[in-house]
Order: sequence, then C-alpha cells, then structure tokens
Amino acid sequence: MNTFNINRRHFLKGASATLALSTFGFRGIDLINPQQPFRVALIGTGWYGKSDLFRLIQVAPVEVVALCDVDKNMLNAAADLVSKRQKSGKKPKLYGDYRKLLSENELDIVLIGTPDHWHSLQMIDAVKAGAHVYVQKPISVDVLEGEAMVAAARKYNKVVQVGTQRKSTPHLIDAKKNIVDAGLLGTIRHVEMCCYFAMRNNSNPPLEPVPDFLDYEMWTGPAPLRPYDGIPHIRWWRAFMEYGNGVTGDMCVHMLDTVRWMLKLGWPTKISANGGIFVQKDAKSNIADTQVANFEYPELNCVWTHRTWGTPADPQYPWSFKLYGDKGTLSASTMQYDFVPVGDGEKIHKDVVYEREKYPEDLTEERIELNAAPATRLHMLDFLNAIDKKSRPVADIEEGHISTASCILANISMELGRPLSYDPKTMTVPGDAEATQKLQRAYSSPWVHPDPKKV
Repeated sequence: MNTFNINRRHFLKGASATLALSTFGFRGIDLINPQQPFRVALIGTGWYGKSDLFRLIQVAPVEVVALCDVDKNMLNAAADLVSKRQKSGKKPKLYGDYRKLLSENELDIVLIGTPDHWHSLQMIDAVKAGAHVYVQKPISVDVLEGEAMVAAARKYNKVVQVGTQRKSTPHLIDAKKNIVDAGLLGTIRHVEMCCYFAMRNNSNPPLEPVPDFLDYEMWTGPAPLRPYDGIPHIRWWRAFMEYGNGVTGDMCVHMLDTVRWMLKLGWPTKISANGGIFVQKDAKSNIADTQVANFEYPELNCVWTHRTWGTPADPQYPWSFKLYGDKGTLSASTMQYDFVPVGDGEKIHKDVVYEREKYPEDLTEERIELNAAPATRLHMLDFLNAIDKKSRPVADIEEGHISTASCILANISMELGRPLSYDPKTMTVPGDAEATQKLQRAYSSPWVHPDPKKV
C-alpha cells in the first residue's frame, strides 16, 4: 500500500466527515462509519452509473462486490476504475446478467444506472433480493411500472432513493428555505419549466453487425428490438421512445420534481400537452423536438416547454424553472438562482456550490458533472440516513413515481391530443379507456411486465 493511497483516504475521510457533520450533525459521523462497509453492487456501468457509485464511495465505507453490464468492454473498464477508487483495492465480481448478480451476492445496496426501460424490473428484483436501491430517473417508461416499483418498495420494506438530486442541491435547498418557505414570493400562481438544450441526436447511422463484446438482446430486454446501428450508450438510446420518454421524460422530470418539492405538490389534477417533430425531421430519432405540457393544480399551472433547436428563451436559464408570485419571481437551475422582488426590494443571487478542493479526484473523473457532484454526495448521505433510520429518503420512490408518471402522461396526452386526469387509486384514466391502455407498454418475450398488485 503506497503513501499516496493512505493520505488520499485520510483526506477523503476528512471531507466526507465534514459533509456528514454539516448535514446531520454529530449523528452524521456514525452514519458514515458503520460497523461493516456497505456491500454494494452497480447494475449499468456507463457514465452516470459509475458517477453515482463514485459519489457513494466518497461519503461512506463501501465494498463494491459486483458490477453488471451487457457491454464487456465497459464492464472491464469500470472494474479497473472501481479497484482504484475503493478502499480495499479489490476488483468486483463481473456479470452480464443482473439476475445472476442478485442471486449470487448478499447485498446491502444496489445502484441502478441502466437505460430507462430496465429500471423497473431491476429495482423490483433488487428489493426482492433484500437490497436497498438507488435508481436513476426517470424511474420507469410507463405508469404501471412505476406503480409496481412503489408497491415493491413498500412490500419488501426497502429504502429506494431516486436520482432526482436537485432536492439535495445546496443552492436549491437554500432557495426553498430562504425564498419560497420564507414567503418572499408571496402567493405563487404560475410556474414555467424549460429545456432548450440541443440534446436530440439527429444522426442517421447505418446498420452494422452487433460487436462480440455487446449482448444487444440483453441490452434491449423488455423493450422492442431495434435493428442495430451502433453502440446505444450515452445519447443514442435516448433518441428513441422505445427506451425512454423523450426530452420530457429525461429533463422535465428533474424540474417538475423540484417544483413539486418546493411547493409541496402531489399529483396534478390534469395534464395536457402538444408537440412533435416540427423541425428536425431528417433523423432516425423519434422523440419530439418540440413540446409544451401543462401540469394543472388548483389555481396553479406548471408549464413545461422544450425545444432541441433554436435559442433559449432566457440564455441564463436554458434548463430551469421559474416560480411566479405576486411579490416576486424565482428563477432557478442546476447552476444558480435569482430572486427578483416586485418593486424596489433586494434582489438575491446564489451560485452552484463546487467542492473541487475537498474532492480533488473529481477533477480527473471522465465526463463528471462537477456542478452535480456535491448534490449527489448529499443525496447519497440522505439515502444512507434513511436506511439507518428506516425512514423515507428525500427522493423516495413514490415521489419519483409521481414526477415520472406525470411526464409520461404528458407524452400520452400529446399522442392522443386531449387532456388526461390520472387516478392513482384505480390506476386508470377515468372515462378514457384508450389512455388507460397506454399506461402499460407491451413487453418483449420472455420478459413479463410487473403487476403492481402481485410484486
């Protein structure tokens, strides 16, 4: 063991201890020093799966015992990185089938970083296997998958934290406390949310043979099997509704979830949307390049707009939300917030918090979102705290379900051309059999769609 590793571990322990103290007081030190390291597995070793795992390693003693991915190259590369980052220096066991991973290992925590169409089956199987779960957003690709995930978490009494880490973002926590909860906005009666990133993949790659290092059928799993036209990782799979829910499912879920948290909102009473592929018509991608959705609450409209073309409405807030009150306006994003009062009151501005000095390894991590790293660390601490206290985390699976399902319902509304009102008690859209049928996608054989009543 070299001196660099020893010093680095002491440094990280100090940084995580400071974070735990500031978040949970002296109890936080016990939280990050359990009697035994948490036994952890990661399913889906791509970009954000590894990022979530490395943030967990930074805040608590863990032993990463297993990794799973259908891409052998990505899996092996992740194993090398994990062996360098975790305290034991060991390489985890490697799997191509997550079911085998779950059956062969006794796990405390499972992280799920796979594409959206896999989240439901893997989360449900993980809690059945006895693990607490951290699952990326959006939690599902259809509404009844989400209902089944909530049912499974409750039945097996496991903590499930959703990767909507805006709720753990320091400057947004500050905005909620010191702007919204403090009443500076007055009566809030309108919300705007948006994303104007040019994030829609508009390429047209040719068909090609599936490489021998990728199990493409397993990657596809319960979703429709598209003809293979290149590695689906990063942004390519998100170009297709077969595997996700477009920009609304990917980006609105964050903003809507944050707004709901700030304003203490539950299910919308009505959801309506319109849009489609209006500009970028030449690509294979089948997700909407333009969409407007309205999530209605009593005397409050939360309006979402996205365009993957043109310029943002507000260049300072290209992916953001704005809360409009009779006393002022709050504009907020992952990078900053600005409060502007009505009249001559004091404007308030806060920037994102970085922790480069505390966690220098962040600076060499490939594709890391440095602005999101502090939020994810806090999100992991909240997850561990909920496990310890046997309580609900800040991004509990039910909250993630409401935000995810609302975005899915917006897409269904856009497709059908009419507003929808979902009833979570009956798990139907009352009076609309066609919309109700669309709450559950067909699964490819032999995979079976989870039943909320039989998990």
